[in-house]
Amino acid sequence: MSSQDQASELRRMMSRDQAPDKPKKGARVLAVTSGKGGVGKSNIAVNLSARLAAMGRRVILLDADLGMANADVLVNLTTKANLAHVVAGRKSIDQAICEAPGGFQLVPGASGLAQMANLTEFERARMIDLLRRLDESADLLLVDTGAGLSPNVLSFVLAADEILVVTTPEPTAVTDAYAMVKTISRRKENAQINLLVNMARDRHEARRVYERINAVCRRFLGLSVRDAGHVLYDARVVQAVRQRSPFVLHDPDCAASACVTQLAHKIDRHAAAPRATGFIKRMTNWLAG
Repeated sequence: MSSQDQASELRRMMSRDQAPDKPKKGARVLAVTSGKGGVGKSNIAVNLSARLAAMGRRVILLDADLGMANADVLVNLTTKANLAHVVAGRKSIDQAICEAPGGFQLVPGASGLAQMANLTEFERARMIDLLRRLDESADLLLVDTGAGLSPNVLSFVLAADEILVVTTPEPTAVTDAYAMVKTISRRKENAQINLLVNMARDRHEARRVYERINAVCRRFLGLSVRDAGHVLYDARVVQAVRQRSPFVLHDPDCAASACVTQLAHKIDRHAAAPRATGFIKRMTNWLAG
Protein backbone atom coordinates (compact mmCIF):
# COMPACT_ATOMS: atom_id res chain seq x y z
CA MET A 1 0.00 0.00 0.00
CA SER A 2 1.46 3.34 -1.04
CA SER A 3 1.79 6.22 1.40
CA GLN A 4 -0.98 8.03 -0.49
CA ASP A 5 -3.28 5.01 -0.18
CA GLN A 6 -2.41 4.71 3.52
CA ALA A 7 -3.31 8.35 4.13
CA SER A 8 -6.61 7.93 2.26
CA GLU A 9 -7.48 4.88 4.35
CA LEU A 10 -6.77 6.73 7.60
CA ARG A 11 -8.95 9.66 6.51
CA ARG A 12 -11.74 7.25 5.60
CA MET A 13 -11.57 5.63 9.03
CA MET A 14 -11.51 8.98 10.78
CA SER A 15 -14.40 10.31 8.72
CA ARG A 16 -16.47 7.28 9.62
CA ASP A 17 -15.80 7.86 13.31
CA GLN A 18 -16.81 11.52 13.23
CA ALA A 19 -20.51 10.67 13.05
CA PRO A 20 -22.53 11.38 16.22
CA ASP A 21 -22.46 8.56 18.75
CA LYS A 22 -25.31 6.12 18.36
CA PRO A 23 -26.28 3.37 20.81
CA LYS A 24 -24.79 0.02 19.81
CA LYS A 25 -23.71 -3.14 21.43
CA GLY A 26 -19.98 -2.97 21.99
CA ALA A 27 -17.38 -3.45 24.63
CA ARG A 28 -17.40 -1.47 27.82
CA VAL A 29 -13.85 -0.16 28.12
CA LEU A 30 -12.07 -0.09 31.48
CA ALA A 31 -8.63 1.48 31.66
CA VAL A 32 -6.48 0.07 34.48
CA THR A 33 -3.85 2.65 35.32
CA SER A 34 -1.65 4.03 38.11
CA GLY A 35 0.28 7.12 39.00
CA LYS A 36 3.52 5.18 39.46
CA GLY A 37 4.96 1.78 38.71
CA GLY A 38 5.34 -1.03 41.21
CA VAL A 39 1.80 -0.96 42.58
CA GLY A 40 0.70 -4.24 40.97
CA LYS A 41 -1.42 -2.66 38.23
CA SER A 42 -0.77 -5.31 35.56
CA ASN A 43 -1.30 -8.15 38.03
CA ILE A 44 -4.66 -6.64 38.97
CA ALA A 45 -5.61 -6.30 35.28
CA VAL A 46 -4.71 -9.93 34.54
CA ASN A 47 -6.51 -11.40 37.55
CA LEU A 48 -9.54 -9.18 37.10
CA SER A 49 -9.78 -10.32 33.47
CA ALA A 50 -9.72 -13.97 34.57
CA ARG A 51 -12.41 -13.43 37.17
CA LEU A 52 -14.69 -11.53 34.79
CA ALA A 53 -14.27 -14.25 32.17
CA ALA A 54 -15.27 -16.84 34.77
CA MET A 55 -18.52 -14.91 35.20
CA GLY A 56 -19.36 -15.54 31.57
CA ARG A 57 -18.24 -12.25 30.05
CA ARG A 58 -16.29 -12.04 26.80
CA VAL A 59 -13.17 -10.32 28.08
CA ILE A 60 -10.19 -9.01 26.13
CA LEU A 61 -7.16 -7.55 27.88
CA LEU A 62 -5.09 -5.16 25.78
CA ASP A 63 -1.60 -4.70 27.19
CA ALA A 64 -1.05 -1.09 26.24
CA ASP A 65 1.94 -0.52 28.52
CA LEU A 66 4.44 0.52 25.86
CA GLY A 67 7.29 0.72 28.34
CA MET A 68 6.97 -2.35 30.57
CA ALA A 69 4.56 -4.71 28.82
CA ASN A 70 4.43 -7.92 30.85
CA ALA A 71 0.90 -9.33 30.91
CA ASP A 72 2.04 -12.29 28.78
CA VAL A 73 4.73 -13.08 31.37
CA LEU A 74 2.18 -13.05 34.19
CA VAL A 75 0.14 -15.74 32.42
CA ASN A 76 3.16 -17.72 31.15
CA LEU A 77 2.45 -17.24 27.44
CA THR A 78 5.13 -17.33 24.78
CA THR A 79 3.81 -15.15 22.00
CA LYS A 80 4.92 -14.81 18.39
CA ALA A 81 2.97 -11.63 17.69
CA ASN A 82 2.22 -8.55 19.73
CA LEU A 83 0.77 -5.06 19.48
CA ALA A 84 3.83 -3.69 17.69
CA HIS A 85 3.65 -6.38 14.99
CA VAL A 86 -0.03 -5.63 14.33
CA VAL A 87 0.48 -1.87 14.18
CA ALA A 88 3.43 -2.28 11.82
CA GLY A 89 1.37 -4.53 9.55
CA ARG A 90 3.67 -7.55 10.00
CA LYS A 91 1.04 -9.67 11.74
CA SER A 92 -2.74 -9.82 11.59
CA ILE A 93 -4.97 -9.06 14.55
CA ASP A 94 -5.99 -12.74 14.73
CA GLN A 95 -2.33 -13.74 14.99
CA ALA A 96 -1.80 -11.43 17.97
CA ILE A 97 -4.86 -12.33 20.06
CA CYS A 98 -3.99 -15.13 22.50
CA GLU A 99 -6.18 -17.36 24.63
CA ALA A 100 -5.00 -16.78 28.19
CA PRO A 101 -5.41 -19.02 31.23
CA GLY A 102 -8.69 -18.21 32.89
CA GLY A 103 -10.71 -17.88 29.69
CA PHE A 104 -9.96 -14.34 28.58
CA GLN A 105 -8.17 -13.15 25.45
CA LEU A 106 -4.94 -11.18 25.57
CA VAL A 107 -3.32 -8.83 23.09
CA PRO A 108 0.34 -8.78 24.21
CA GLY A 109 1.98 -5.40 24.51
CA ALA A 110 5.24 -4.27 22.99
CA SER A 111 7.95 -2.33 24.74
CA GLY A 112 9.47 -1.47 21.36
CA LEU A 113 6.42 0.27 19.94
CA ALA A 114 7.03 3.91 19.11
CA GLN A 115 5.28 6.64 21.02
CA MET A 116 1.72 6.71 19.76
CA ALA A 117 2.00 10.39 18.97
CA ASN A 118 4.79 9.51 16.55
CA LEU A 119 3.04 6.73 14.65
CA THR A 120 2.93 6.95 10.87
CA GLU A 121 -0.44 7.34 9.16
CA PHE A 122 -0.37 3.65 8.24
CA GLU A 123 0.37 2.65 11.86
CA ARG A 124 -2.40 4.91 13.15
CA ALA A 125 -4.86 3.29 10.74
CA ARG A 126 -3.77 -0.14 11.92
CA MET A 127 -4.17 0.87 15.57
CA ILE A 128 -7.68 2.18 14.91
CA ASP A 129 -8.59 -1.02 13.07
CA LEU A 130 -7.28 -3.12 15.98
CA LEU A 131 -9.23 -1.14 18.56
CA ARG A 132 -12.42 -1.34 16.50
CA ARG A 133 -12.03 -5.10 16.19
CA LEU A 134 -11.53 -5.51 19.93
CA ASP A 135 -14.47 -3.21 20.66
CA GLU A 136 -16.74 -5.36 18.52
CA SER A 137 -15.48 -8.71 19.86
CA ALA A 138 -15.86 -8.30 23.62
CA ASP A 139 -18.30 -7.43 26.35
CA LEU A 140 -15.47 -5.94 28.37
CA LEU A 141 -12.22 -4.53 27.03
CA LEU A 142 -9.66 -3.98 29.76
CA VAL A 143 -6.74 -1.75 28.82
CA ASP A 144 -3.63 -2.14 30.96
CA THR A 145 -1.97 1.23 30.45
CA GLY A 146 1.50 2.27 31.40
CA ALA A 147 2.10 4.04 34.71
CA GLY A 148 2.37 7.79 35.02
CA LEU A 149 1.09 10.73 33.03
CA SER A 150 2.64 10.28 29.59
CA PRO A 151 0.56 11.08 26.49
CA ASN A 152 0.44 7.36 25.65
CA VAL A 153 -1.13 6.56 29.01
CA LEU A 154 -3.57 9.45 28.96
CA SER A 155 -4.74 8.67 25.41
CA PHE A 156 -6.21 5.34 26.59
CA VAL A 157 -7.33 6.59 30.00
CA LEU A 158 -9.28 9.54 28.64
CA ALA A 159 -10.93 7.44 25.91
CA ALA A 160 -12.17 4.70 28.28
CA ASP A 161 -15.70 4.44 29.65
CA GLU A 162 -14.38 3.87 33.17
CA ILE A 163 -11.02 4.25 34.85
CA LEU A 164 -9.54 2.11 37.62
CA VAL A 165 -6.66 3.88 39.37
CA VAL A 166 -4.53 1.42 41.33
CA THR A 167 -2.48 2.56 44.31
CA THR A 168 -0.89 1.11 47.42
CA PRO A 169 -0.75 2.57 50.94
CA GLU A 170 2.82 3.77 50.28
CA PRO A 171 2.95 7.60 50.54
CA THR A 172 4.52 8.14 47.11
CA ALA A 173 1.93 5.87 45.48
CA VAL A 174 -0.87 7.80 47.20
CA THR A 175 0.57 11.13 46.03
CA ASP A 176 0.93 9.89 42.45
CA ALA A 177 -2.58 8.40 42.46
CA TYR A 178 -3.97 11.81 43.37
CA ALA A 179 -1.88 13.40 40.60
CA MET A 180 -3.43 10.93 38.14
CA VAL A 181 -6.97 11.72 39.32
CA LYS A 182 -6.25 15.45 39.15
CA THR A 183 -4.97 15.21 35.57
CA ILE A 184 -7.92 13.08 34.44
CA SER A 185 -10.44 15.43 36.04
CA ARG A 186 -8.96 18.43 34.24
CA ARG A 187 -8.93 16.68 30.89
CA LYS A 188 -12.24 14.79 31.00
CA GLU A 189 -15.43 16.17 32.49
CA ASN A 190 -17.54 13.72 34.52
CA ALA A 191 -14.93 10.99 34.24
CA GLN A 192 -15.89 7.79 36.07
CA ILE A 193 -12.83 7.27 38.26
CA ASN A 194 -12.55 4.30 40.61
CA LEU A 195 -9.79 3.88 43.20
CA LEU A 196 -8.41 0.48 44.18
CA VAL A 197 -5.99 0.11 47.09
CA ASN A 198 -3.67 -2.82 46.42
CA MET A 199 -1.40 -4.63 48.91
CA ALA A 200 -3.31 -3.30 51.92
CA ARG A 201 -2.58 -4.87 55.32
CA ASP A 202 -6.29 -4.92 56.15
CA ARG A 203 -9.53 -3.30 55.07
CA HIS A 204 -9.13 -0.53 57.65
CA GLU A 205 -5.82 0.60 56.14
CA ALA A 206 -7.35 0.48 52.66
CA ARG A 207 -10.32 2.54 53.78
CA ARG A 208 -8.04 5.17 55.33
CA VAL A 209 -6.11 5.47 52.06
CA TYR A 210 -9.31 5.83 50.05
CA GLU A 211 -10.76 8.42 52.41
CA ARG A 212 -7.51 10.42 52.40
CA ILE A 213 -7.40 10.62 48.61
CA ASN A 214 -11.12 11.23 48.25
CA ALA A 215 -11.07 14.02 50.83
CA VAL A 216 -8.33 15.85 48.93
CA CYS A 217 -10.19 15.31 45.64
CA ARG A 218 -13.38 16.76 47.09
CA ARG A 219 -11.59 19.75 48.61
CA PHE A 220 -9.36 20.74 45.71
CA LEU A 221 -11.00 19.19 42.64
CA GLY A 222 -14.67 19.31 43.59
CA LEU A 223 -15.24 15.64 42.85
CA SER A 224 -15.42 12.27 44.55
CA VAL A 225 -13.73 9.12 43.34
CA ARG A 226 -15.54 5.83 43.66
CA ASP A 227 -14.30 3.30 46.18
CA ALA A 228 -13.44 0.19 44.14
CA GLY A 229 -12.34 -1.65 47.26
CA HIS A 230 -8.98 -3.18 47.99
CA VAL A 231 -6.77 -6.21 47.50
CA LEU A 232 -5.05 -7.48 50.61
CA TYR A 233 -1.33 -8.13 50.74
CA ASP A 234 -0.95 -11.89 50.36
CA ALA A 235 2.26 -13.91 50.17
CA ARG A 236 0.49 -16.32 47.84
CA VAL A 237 0.27 -13.56 45.24
CA VAL A 238 4.07 -13.45 45.19
CA GLN A 239 4.17 -17.23 44.79
CA ALA A 240 1.72 -17.09 41.90
CA VAL A 241 3.76 -14.40 40.12
CA ARG A 242 6.87 -16.58 40.45
CA GLN A 243 4.88 -19.46 38.99
CA ARG A 244 3.67 -17.13 36.20
CA SER A 245 0.07 -17.92 37.00
CA PRO A 246 -2.84 -15.59 37.85
CA PHE A 247 -3.31 -15.87 41.59
CA VAL A 248 -7.09 -16.26 41.21
CA LEU A 249 -6.30 -19.55 39.42
CA HIS A 250 -3.19 -20.53 41.39
CA ASP A 251 -4.91 -20.09 44.76
CA PRO A 252 -8.58 -19.19 44.23
CA ASP A 253 -9.36 -19.30 47.95
CA CYS A 254 -6.67 -16.90 49.13
CA ALA A 255 -7.53 -13.50 50.58
CA ALA A 256 -6.33 -11.58 47.50
CA SER A 257 -8.46 -13.74 45.20
CA ALA A 258 -11.54 -13.03 47.31
CA CYS A 259 -10.86 -9.30 47.00
CA VAL A 260 -10.53 -9.49 43.20
CA THR A 261 -13.77 -11.47 43.04
CA GLN A 262 -15.56 -8.66 44.90
CA LEU A 263 -14.10 -6.12 42.47
CA ALA A 264 -15.15 -8.24 39.49
CA HIS A 265 -18.74 -8.36 40.74
CA LYS A 266 -18.78 -4.56 41.06
CA ILE A 267 -17.56 -4.15 37.49
CA ASP A 268 -19.78 -6.92 36.14
CA ARG A 269 -22.89 -5.10 37.33
CA HIS A 270 -22.09 -2.33 34.85
CA ALA A 271 -20.86 -4.54 32.00
CA ALA A 272 -24.21 -4.94 30.28
CA ALA A 273 -25.30 -1.34 30.75
CA PRO A 274 -26.19 0.31 27.43
CA ARG A 275 -23.76 2.98 26.35
CA ALA A 276 -23.18 5.33 23.47
CA THR A 277 -20.14 4.39 21.44
CA GLY A 278 -17.26 6.70 22.04
CA PHE A 279 -14.01 4.82 22.67
CA ILE A 280 -13.06 4.40 19.02
CA LYS A 281 -14.11 7.94 18.17
CA ARG A 282 -12.10 9.42 21.04
CA MET A 283 -9.01 7.35 20.21
CA THR A 284 -9.33 8.26 16.53
CA ASN A 285 -9.52 11.95 17.37
CA TRP A 286 -6.46 11.66 19.61
CA LEU A 287 -4.45 9.75 17.01
CA ALA A 288 -5.43 12.31 14.40
CA GLY A 289 -3.71 14.93 16.55
